[in-house]
Amino acid sequence: MKIVVCIKQVPDTKGGVKFNADGTLDRGAMLTIMNPDDKAGLEAALRIKDECGAEVTVITMGLPKAADVLREAIAMGADKGVLVTDRVLGGADTWATSTTLAGALRKLDYDLIITGRQAIDGDTAQVGPQIAEHLGLPVISYAQELKVEGDSIVVKRMYDDGYHMVKAQMPCLITALAELNDPRYMTPGGIFDAVDAEITTFGRADLVDVDDSNLGLNGSPTKIARASDKVKKGQGEMAPEDADPVAYIVGKLKDKHVI
Repeated sequence: MKIVVCIKQVPDTKGGVKFNADGTLDRGAMLTIMNPDDKAGLEAALRIKDECGAEVTVITMGLPKAADVLREAIAMGADKGVLVTDRVLGGADTWATSTTLAGALRKLDYDLIITGRQAIDGDTAQVGPQIAEHLGLPVISYAQELKVEGDSIVVKRMYDDGYHMVKAQMPCLITALAELNDPRYMTPGGIFDAVDAEITTFGRADLVDVDDSNLGLNGSPTKIARASDKVKKGQGEMAPEDADPVAYIVGKLKDKHVI
């Protein structure tokens, strides 16, 4: 069984966020981590590998430094890493990103593709399903639990007021929630292996069945109008110690014509 996990190197928001003049993230100037939902997807793949036997390949699109997140995944237990990087791919929105990743995935063998539900730097939850659409695969999103049954995958899918139990025949794509599991730590032996591991690099020329008009910033139909770091909230108003809390809040809501 062959599993490909799409992971993303995202800004560590605790270290601050920086932007380029065009509104895109200045990823080269920020501290980074593996996206939490993606890490849960990787752990799910590694558990399938432990239980059933599988080859796990991790793939990411980004700057050359994104190879670091691939080595982290290999140190956790992944077998191979693929970095998709090229200047013409920079500034991509979800459409251009999914087009690029689909073009790279067409060069790989897979029975199952796992992505995170969404990335903490965009929160769109679009790339995983878009990849499935590009590749013509069934997709099950918001996975809380999953297990392999023969040539199918059974997923407990989170829903607004409960959950769905959904079964799909492989090949298919799953998007994972961070709540899916508790990802394992890197092992000392895994870290040594990751340092020496050869990372496969794909550029624009390696992408299969994609058009330049759908790549990078120029191929992104979504444009950023404005971007900023988190705005700090001002200090709140303290109620007098002798005030009735409920009456005080209701009075403030009336003053503002909320009620």
